[in-house]
Amino acid sequence: MSKKLRYYQQILQKVSFDVRLFRKELRKAYKYLTPKDCDILREWVNEFVTHRTELQIALY
Repeated sequence: MSKKLRYYQQILQKVSFDVRLFRKELRKAYKYLTPKDCDILREWVNEFVTHRTELQIALY
């Protein structure tokens, strides 16, 4: 796991209180991460939003 990936995971956890900000940071993360890290992040996000209905909307 790269440092950038860990950084974006921390950022996403911190901004998870705001759906719009979460979506913005998620898009930014996908733009700057490698394809492999994007796949790992996608799995992490799916697990992270499992019990957060409002954030599930941000994914679609």
